[in-house]
Amino acid sequence: MPAARRLRLELVVVLGLSLGASAVYSIIALIAKLTEQTPLRDQSVALNPSRSPREWLDFTYQFLDVFFGLFAVALALYLLWQPGRSPFRRIGLDLTRPGRDAASGLLLVLVIGVPGLALYAAGRASGITVAVQASPADWFWWTVPILLFRALEAALTEEVIVVGYFFTRLRELGVGRWATIVSSALLRGSYHLYQGFGPFAGNVVMGVLFGWCYERWGRTMPLVIAHWILDVVSFVGYPLAVGWWPEFFAPPAE
Repeated sequence: MPAARRLRLELVVVLGLSLGASAVYSIIALIAKLTEQTPLRDQSVALNPSRSPREWLDFTYQFLDVFFGLFAVALALYLLWQPGRSPFRRIGLDLTRPGRDAASGLLLVLVIGVPGLALYAAGRASGITVAVQASPADWFWWTVPILLFRALEAALTEEVIVVGYFFTRLRELGVGRWATIVSSALLRGSYHLYQGFGPFAGNVVMGVLFGWCYERWGRTMPLVIAHWILDVVSFVGYPLAVGWWPEFFAPPAE
């Protein structure tokens, strides 16, 4: 099989087992929401719902969900591995520049965080975004650690697969720089469509910025750090957001 054809097939398999499948389900979920009698503004979606009324089962299901979700990341890294060349070093997912990566990640948080919050609020006000419940209603001693773990899984999954792996393979296939950045950004936005059109637009913009930064820096570590911090703030800080801005963050009354 020619090398280019093999790489294209590999891309389809990896995305079909991970975020490509999420994008398809997300599109279907949005169509389902738009065809309901309830307006989009009066619908909600839970990002980290309880999985069982029994606490130990809830914890077990949530932990295993995150744990096995990381195997898609492991697959992408394995496929990028070459004899004598670490896949972590290849996409800049290592600890060789901790200070610079942390500073770059924090800068991205500042650039993305506040505008992203404003875009979500605007989407809720205009009725094109559903109410996103970022954390469960009932909290236990293990809720925050699980939310931190889940945020890390999301950061690694998206930045390793949609940036590190995706960019590497498209570069090997001869795809141009901006075509790669835009296609990666559209993929990132598509698997957030279940939240409405506002999060789709916001994640496309985030994808363009993250892709541009990766092209300049050659490192996914700052992107992972930024993504992890943004999700931690969203998940753990959700109860505070509901208290401060209930009109934007509180789930619609049933």
